[in-house]
Amino acid sequence: MSIWVVFKLIGSLALLMFGMKSMSESLQKLAGPQLRRVLGAMTTNRFTGMLTGVAVTAAVQSSTATTLMTVSFVNAGLLTLIQAISVIMGANIGTTVTAWIMSLGFSFNITDFVYPAFFIGIILIYMKKRRVIGDFLFGVAFLFLGLGTLKETGTSFASDPAMRDSIMAFFSQFGSSMWSYLLFLVIGSVLTLCVQSSAAMMAITMILCSTGVMSITQGIMLVLGENIGTTITANIAAMGANVQARRAALAHFTYNMIGVIWSLCLLKPFVGLICDLAGFDQNMTAANPGYEANLAKISVVLAGFHSAFNITNTAILIWFIPQIEKLVCAVIKPRRQDEEDDFKLHFITSGIMKTPELSVLEAQKEIRSFGERIQSMFGMVRSLLDEEDKDKFVKLYSRIEKYEEISDQMEIDIANYLHDVSDAHLSDETKAKMRAMLREISEIESIGDSCYKIARIINRYRSGKEQFSGYQIKNMKTMMELVDDSLTEMNKILVNYRENSDINRAYNIENEIDNYRDMNKAENFSEVNDQKYSYAIGTMYSDFFDECETVGDYVVNVVEARMGVKRKD
Repeated sequence: MSIWVVFKLIGSLALLMFGMKSMSESLQKLAGPQLRRVLGAMTTNRFTGMLTGVAVTAAVQSSTATTLMTVSFVNAGLLTLIQAISVIMGANIGTTVTAWIMSLGFSFNITDFVYPAFFIGIILIYMKKRRVIGDFLFGVAFLFLGLGTLKETGTSFASDPAMRDSIMAFFSQFGSSMWSYLLFLVIGSVLTLCVQSSAAMMAITMILCSTGVMSITQGIMLVLGENIGTTITANIAAMGANVQARRAALAHFTYNMIGVIWSLCLLKPFVGLICDLAGFDQNMTAANPGYEANLAKISVVLAGFHSAFNITNTAILIWFIPQIEKLVCAVIKPRRQDEEDDFKLHFITSGIMKTPELSVLEAQKEIRSFGERIQSMFGMVRSLLDEEDKDKFVKLYSRIEKYEEISDQMEIDIANYLHDVSDAHLSDETKAKMRAMLREISEIESIGDSCYKIARIINRYRSGKEQFSGYQIKNMKTMMELVDDSLTEMNKILVNYRENSDINRAYNIENEIDNYRDMNKAENFSEVNDQKYSYAIGTMYSDFFDECETVGDYVVNVVEARMGVKRKD
């Protein structure tokens, strides 16, 4: 019998966690792009940043998703670390809504609403335009079903006097000393880290306390531990990320740790205040009348404490955000590779993004980085034309070869990442973005190939005995300047929103490149015929302009993909 109860507890927790995950992901599909814009626009100061964190987290029911979105904006330079800290503080307040949902589930028979939600949800899922809403209803239904089953199982678990007494005896042996409280704090942190869900741990805590086998103070220590455990998860996830991501994760841990310290110092009066507000009597025993009714208030006490702790902690520490920033910056120094290592993906290899809708943002930033890297490669090619020192020329040419290999690998890595993300259910808007991004990386990689071909032409020229004339070198530099302008315009468009970009500028530069190529090729044909220089030099000169013009075409293809414009005939 006991084994069956344990499996039922584990199964109901699994249902609850799956419901939370499904509900959060469907909400992000519904409002993902808008939420990203809200995060970017509504963080003008620490207070609006905090309110934004509250609103976004309450909307998507996931402080982790909000934190990851915030970190991604810090990585992209759209938010400062100070703004990110304020959003994370707000996210901690927003996530307390989950505890109140749990409390609601323990206050009455919430499973009455589960089956209608399943019925409506399945209808909406088969209506393709309403599929995301159906997924949301399924998530809510699974969450409430998990809560209801957990409550029912916990009650039956506690109805066995022998088992209930043995569990009570186990928890009561820890007493009420500060050391025992610290032990429960650690247990809450470790278990949250293990199950990767503060919501699941909150449900377990409510079950243990509402059945009377654990004291309210021990339950509150588990809640405090859950606050620390969820920040440890973020810190582990950010280990492979860049310096700003690690600092943001450490700021989250620091903020919660400071809150735990002051709450421990004021534990008894703080808990007493919450219990009084909820009408819960801490001293009532099973022998007193009204004991069951008193126990029913425990879920409200735990949810109330969770909210009061995070709101109070934010109200205190929001004034010290600059000091927290200085602390985390002093603790986490930039790695050398964060500043100098250009030979790896920076945004999508850290593994910190778990939600497909938000993963697209990371891929977009990586593509922007890809575009900037390719422009740097073209800058090396421009330098190659001017380099007179033989050793420096060889070294620079080898570096261009390395960049060409890197561009090939970046295309493969980003494409594989996008294919992995596409395995999940995505909104139509996000699917369209992914198709555009796959086209973008293909064209950017082609630019890298053309840059390498231009370098090979210059290398072949340097290996020969004949020289380009000063007039030809001048024309080649003018052409490369036009191509660089086109790459600059491409990278501007990759950064901006579509509505803030003008594709005509890219078209105009491409026309200039085409016209300049045609003019120089015509002149080259005439001068080769007039034997002003050899056919070999003329061929290299013509190939150079052709390849530069090809780069211009690829740039326009990238811009059209980014702007959602169909290929030109």
